Amino acid sequence: MNPNDLTTEIRNKVDIVDIIGERIPLTAKGRNFFGVCPFHDDTNPSMSVSREKQIYKCFSCGASGNVYTFLMNYEHKEFKEVLQDLGKKVGIHVSGVKVNQATTKYDSLYEAYRLSVKYYQNNLASSYGKEAKEYLHHRGIPDEIIKEFEIGLSLSGKKDLTTLLTTKKYELKILNQIGLSIDDRDIYIDRIMFPLHDSYGKVVGFSGRIYRNVNQSKYINTKETVIFKKGDCLYHYHAAIDFARISKSIIVMEGFMDVIRAFSIGIKNTVALMGTALTKEQLRLIKRLSQNIILCLDGDGPGRHAALKIGQDLVNDGIEPRVITLPNEDDPDSYILKNGKEKFIDLIESAVFYSDYKIASLKENINFNSEEDLSSYIHSVILEATKIEDEIRVEIILKKLAKDYNIGYNTLEKRFRDIKENLKPTSKIEVRQKEKKRSNKYILAMEQVIFHMLNHPWVINLVEQEKIVFPNNETRILTNEIIYFYRKNRYITIADFYTYLQDKTDLLSYLEKIVSSNVLEDVTKDDLFAYFKVIKDYSKSQEIKRLERLMKKESDCLEQAKIVEQIRKLKLGEI
Repeated sequence: MNPNDLTTEIRNKVDIVDIIGERIPLTAKGRNFFGVCPFHDDTNPSMSVSREKQIYKCFSCGASGNVYTFLMNYEHKEFKEVLQDLGKKVGIHVSGVKVNQATTKYDSLYEAYRLSVKYYQNNLASSYGKEAKEYLHHRGIPDEIIKEFEIGLSLSGKKDLTTLLTTKKYELKILNQIGLSIDDRDIYIDRIMFPLHDSYGKVVGFSGRIYRNVNQSKYINTKETVIFKKGDCLYHYHAAIDFARISKSIIVMEGFMDVIRAFSIGIKNTVALMGTALTKEQLRLIKRLSQNIILCLDGDGPGRHAALKIGQDLVNDGIEPRVITLPNEDDPDSYILKNGKEKFIDLIESAVFYSDYKIASLKENINFNSEEDLSSYIHSVILEATKIEDEIRVEIILKKLAKDYNIGYNTLEKRFRDIKENLKPTSKIEVRQKEKKRSNKYILAMEQVIFHMLNHPWVINLVEQEKIVFPNNETRILTNEIIYFYRKNRYITIADFYTYLQDKTDLLSYLEKIVSSNVLEDVTKDDLFAYFKVIKDYSKSQEIKRLERLMKKESDCLEQAKIVEQIRKLKLGEI
């Protein structure tokens, strides 16, 4: 079957409202459905989903598309993966079907990293990698885990990888810029290499670890580049998506060795921060995996502090996570090695709510023999209790305080009510005032014409009949693609046109802007002729400006006269 026919058939067999509704709560309003947009920090439902057109669009951030683009962006998958997933859902086999892959200006950089991963993997598998592989085995990392996480080895030569990539026509300047070389030589020398992926699964960096007792930094990590932003990535995110959905939870750890160790015992719904800080982008990514979030950070002081900070960030964002407390300053890696799978699963199952974890942490550095310290501690616990919505949990906390410190329950409850009444309510609704640029008449007219070309074949015919030419190159290319799609397929829908453009990322981005702009749903022939006039007038004015610039540069009097004549005819409408 033709790939285009196949993608259309699969799209026709699914309902975008059902697919998005499985991931985001949607509410029917009129002809459309609305929900909180997952593609920006949304608080009010700003995403509209149309069952009639089988598209979605966000009126706030401008995200739009069909069922394929939604799943590609929401689940961070390539088009072919989404096609296979939906095909399986509707009983259509798509294995072996060739589809065009989307291209970006960074594709050559991703390819350089892909080649680097293969190179490092080959090194580890060769005789040069015997010592490093023995080290990994000794650390409890078997061959199947080495393969799963694409672990490799950089060699002791100063220019091994650099030489390889330059033979593939990569410039040294580029290799230096993207963190594979430094001063025209390899950055990573004699280290076990752990690839770092972006949320789409593309390798964008490395963490190189020493495996011999040498006086060097334990880890060297890729610097930030145009394709690697540490704060935008979570280790193992791309692989954890399906596991998080199956388990209906996601476990957040600190380091990639924690994730690898957990994976080795069958716990695969894990991601790592690669540090103790949580950025807004990482928070957004985690929330997309699951609302059931478990923090499993290191048991040392920095790890406990990070659990409090990250937990509070999640609470502020409307999610109360659960927290695992690791004993004896262990990290997940060391705890699993010491205690095994069952004990670690017990820790997961006994994870406590963040509010309980925070209340327990308030005991640190408290002198309970001091009445002042004890009073301050009890006040802090009650203050935390006022943030808990579950009345039963609140009662349990207050009764435990009464029992532990021999204080009347009624006294504690009264203090609880007093604090709660005195607290000023804080609004979680952020008021965002975005300064919107006023589109000029031409842009408005152009958007209207293109939008209606995508909805009505008669508009396409009218555009061709009137010989409308857009002065903007990107617009011309897009309208030509619309006309080509219609002439080839003998129909036009926005939903299928999105799929047609899935490998043309620049045009797809431009289409998103048009679909999410302030366009009118209905149009008449008179409306279109009014838009055509605006476009033609704009084209004429742009051509006059071009000729005027040309005349200023022209020194020949006869050529100047010809240009003046052209300008005159344009202004009079003779050409």
